[in-house]
Amino acid sequence: MRIVVAEDLYLLRDGMVRLIEAYGHQVVATATTGPETLDALRTWRPDVSVIDVRMPPDQSDEGLRAALAARSEMPGLPVLILSQHVEQLYARELLADGSGGVGYLLKESVFDADQFIGALERVAGGGTAMDPAVIAKLLSTSSPNRGLERLTEREYSVLALMAEGLSNHAIARRLYLSDSAISKYTTAMFGKLGISDDDDTNRRVRAVLTYLNKS
Repeated sequence: MRIVVAEDLYLLRDGMVRLIEAYGHQVVATATTGPETLDALRTWRPDVSVIDVRMPPDQSDEGLRAALAARSEMPGLPVLILSQHVEQLYARELLADGSGGVGYLLKESVFDADQFIGALERVAGGGTAMDPAVIAKLLSTSSPNRGLERLTEREYSVLALMAEGLSNHAIARRLYLSDSAISKYTTAMFGKLGISDDDDTNRRVRAVLTYLNKS
């Protein structure tokens, strides 16, 4: 994969570059400010980018704004946002266009190499990768909506794990169920959420977005 890394802290940026390249991927550009990030995304149109929320010049949300601007110009451009803390507003803004290819992880997740690279690969493939802490925070201030209240406890658990980016097989292992059982739960879940029989990737993205965007 061709990857852009946008992070103003040298040690973290250098560490991510080394980790990404150790897994056989190519870092085509790095950026340390919001404007540099947007320029890099426009120039390289990477397979996926890793972008810190808070970057110079103002250390507010320049990284996120650069990512959103790039996705408005290039719909579906895959971006994985990193944040020191859970910011509900940022997560919701990132998910608002409903096109998938997005992720939101806490920076501490970078230290789990397999988890970090797995998230990058899911986002590059058009999926979602949400940190469990982000999901928990979103849930804590949300109420059921758009069919979610119709889900059984088991279906809701499957959807929550799907939101973390897990495949059906991985969900089955986490819940100690068979792959066929998870398939039945997901089919029932899609029906209750009113998600039509489309290709499986799009259905999963739409279900996850419904789960994360409820308010």
